[in-house]
Amino acid sequence: MQLTPLIAVHLTAALGALVTGPVALWARKGRLQRPKLHRAFGYAWVTLMLITAVSALFIRDFQLPNLGGYTPIHLLIPLTLVSLVGAFVFLAQGNIAAHRKTMQTLYVSACLVAGGFTLLPGRYLGQLVWGQWFGLL
Repeated sequence: MQLTPLIAVHLTAALGALVTGPVALWARKGRLQRPKLHRAFGYAWVTLMLITAVSALFIRDFQLPNLGGYTPIHLLIPLTLVSLVGAFVFLAQGNIAAHRKTMQTLYVSACLVAGGFTLLPGRYLGQLVWGQWFGLL
């Protein structure tokens, strides 16, 4: 597998979401809240997550256990899309606690856990990071 434009878009959006997510979450915490910063980074994070999820639909991996090129990590695509919609439904209903919990859970599962899985030695980024960059594989 090589770095195609599709993978570059997916990777860029995922890394952007990884960085902007904590700012959006942090801006509504604590004594001094920053609603404008929260909203700006929140919308940016949601946009990046949508780009990441939609681009992942077109990335196939036939080396790992798969079904038509879709591996178990692809199960996060519908989970991400449903969670994003659900978070905005909660927000529209005024259920801020559920909105917060959904977004926090989505950040951990889609950015941190899925991001961790992409660094497995058999995956493209895992080979790049552990093999080419660090020379461990």
